[in-house]
This record gives sequence, C-alpha cells and structure tokens, in this order.
Amino acid sequence: MSKPVYKALLDTMKNRGGEYSGMDIPEFYDMVAELFTPEEAEVNNAMPRGPFTAGDLAKSMGRDADEVEKILETMTDKGVCTGLRVGDATWYQSARFMPGILEFQFMPGRTTERDKKIARLIHAYKKAYDENTDFSKPSFPTNRVIIVDRMVTENNQVHTHDQVNAYIDKYDPIAVSTCFCRHAALLRDEDIHGMPNDVCMQFGLGAQFAIERLGARKVSKEEAREVMRRAEDAGLIHMSTNTADDINFICNCDRWHCVSVLHALARPKPGLAFNSGFMPVFDEDKCTMCEACIDRCPPGALRFDENDRHETDMDRCFGCAVCATGCPSDAVSMIRRTDIHEVPKDTQELKAALRAEKEAS
Repeated sequence: MSKPVYKALLDTMKNRGGEYSGMDIPEFYDMVAELFTPEEAEVNNAMPRGPFTAGDLAKSMGRDADEVEKILETMTDKGVCTGLRVGDATWYQSARFMPGILEFQFMPGRTTERDKKIARLIHAYKKAYDENTDFSKPSFPTNRVIIVDRMVTENNQVHTHDQVNAYIDKYDPIAVSTCFCRHAALLRDEDIHGMPNDVCMQFGLGAQFAIERLGARKVSKEEAREVMRRAEDAGLIHMSTNTADDINFICNCDRWHCVSVLHALARPKPGLAFNSGFMPVFDEDKCTMCEACIDRCPPGALRFDENDRHETDMDRCFGCAVCATGCPSDAVSMIRRTDIHEVPKDTQELKAALRAEKEAS
C-alpha cells in the first residue's frame, strides 16, 4: 500500500494543510489506496495551487491532454478534486482532505459496498490520526458556531456574520447535500440519534460543484431557511469557517459524529475552541425545570445548582442556542460574551491569527 506514489501523496496532502492533512501511519496508506488509483495519485501530486485546465496540467506533466482530462473527470466525479465548467473550459482544482475530499465522499448519500468500505477506512485513519494528536495545546479556532440569532436578547448587537439568513440572502446558488459525518456513521452501522441528514449547505461556487458533481439539491432561499429551521428544531449546531465576510458552507452538526464538535470536546476548554461569541441567560421565573435545556446541550455545559437554578460551565458552552430553541417555556435567551476571539474578517486574517498563535506557543 505504501508505493512511492502514495508516499509522495503523503507529502502533497501535508503541504495542502487543513484537518487530517496527512500522517505517516498504516491507516493513511490503506485509505488513499482506495481513494486514488496510482495513476490518479500521480495526477493529484502534480496539481498546482489554484485553478487549472487539463491542458495546463498535461503540459506540466508531459502527458497527452485528452488522457489527463479523462483522469481529471473521473477524479472530480469521485470527489478527490474539484471541477467547474466556466464558459467553454472546465477548471479543476486540488482539494485538501478536510474540508474537502473526506467530506465529498459522503455528500452524495450513496450506500454501495465501496462507500461502506471507504467509510470504515476514513474512520480508521481519523481515529489513528486523533490518537496521535495532542488536543491539549491551545489553538486559534478555524471553525465557529453561528448563533440562532432569533434567540438573542434585543439589547445585544447581532453582527451580520452572526446571522444565518444574511448568508442565505447573500449567496446564489445554494445547495443542500447529505451530512457527510452522519452518513458516514450510517454506513458504519452507527446510531445517528434521529437527526436529519439532508441539512448540509453549500454556497456559491461550492454549491455549483456540489450540484453538478456530488448530487446535491439546488434550493431556493426559502427552502434554505426551512432547512435551517429543521436543524434548529432537531438540536443541531450551525457551524462554518471562522471568517466573517465569506463562507462557502454551513454545516448542521451533532455531538456524536461531527468532527468539529468532537475535536472541540477533546480540548480542555471546548467552549473556547468552538463558540458563537454568545452565552445563555435564564429566566428562572419562567423555568419549569423540565431539563430540556440540559438534555439538549451538546457539550454538557448546563446543570441545576443546589438552589435549583441554572449553572453554566462557560469553559464548555458553545453558545449555540440549542438550549434556547428547545425550551418549551421560552425561559432561555442569548447574550454576547466578551472573552471570545473576534471573528477574523477573511481567510487572510484567519491565517495571520493561526500563525501568530503558533509563533507565540
């Protein structure tokens, strides 16, 4: 499984970065041998940064353009790179493992034996990778929670980047696909606790790729809002990249299978690693002590104290408002907290924040 081309692929994926970028362990080679044929791995390793055409890549590799295009088309349909038709040309781009390849495998919602095999191989790689990763080190958040803004108290400012509807209004097209985390769990015969699966949302060019290549469903803005309402009712967490101006997806995450949530929960202070910048407040006069908020809280941050009043562990609280949306007596609302990093404006600011924290550690 560790042919030279797959050894080279390890270095390629490490250089691309992102989560699960590459680790020299047996599970890596088992996984990539199923995802990439040796010929596809060679093409993957030759891909430049940024968009390119089949002709561009063929020239750099000294290969026939038609032959390379055929390989790229197969790779794009397999979700191991991306490709979009723009005018008369198809532009391809390399993909990271995450966000990217490891998610693209499950967004179509297929249930073939190969999909089940891939689900097991990816899970084994992720598990081995996590076991060799130190989650105790502080890390600037690369993902963030997006608050359910209707639960925020009126006297608290809600920025545009705190509003799901602002992103739905901004982007076109919008696509909805299968939740890759929960679908992979289903392929491994695991329980997804009754959570909806058709709630993974992509925007703009990411949506176009998902619609054309990954079987995603194009939706109207009202349909997109309904998807978000269903996710909120189920107790899922709105999550996206930790940038304010531009995002290309919103995931709706659970506590059992979703990588961002599980990685946050593995840290000493989950609420500082994954947060919306808000926190719950409780109207004890309205509270009936039904414990719905405690049962729904994804990080387990809530409890009643000895006086039967709510107590919140702020080191664990995500500020997701799952407690508030599930309260039958409207006793929970959300206010802004002051000890959470400001959301970086864009990818460049996020990279600068990550570099600064790495240099300081």
